[in-house]
Amino acid sequence: MRYAGVLLAIWLIIGAIAVAQRGYFTNSPQTCASAGTIALTVIAGPLNYAGLNPSVSQCNIPQPSN
Repeated sequence: MRYAGVLLAIWLIIGAIAVAQRGYFTNSPQTCASAGTIALTVIAGPLNYAGLNPSVSQCNIPQPSN
């Protein structure tokens, strides 16, 4: 259990480095979309460094009601 926590911490640190390299902390507007982009990059960032390129496709957002 202890190793899982250390592995998770390392994973999140690598993800935060990926977010910082892309400039999401400084150059993006403060919206829900940018928060989602940052969260997804923190989670998937280490996979990019491993050679995998995960992507979100067919993201259907419901339209607001009138």
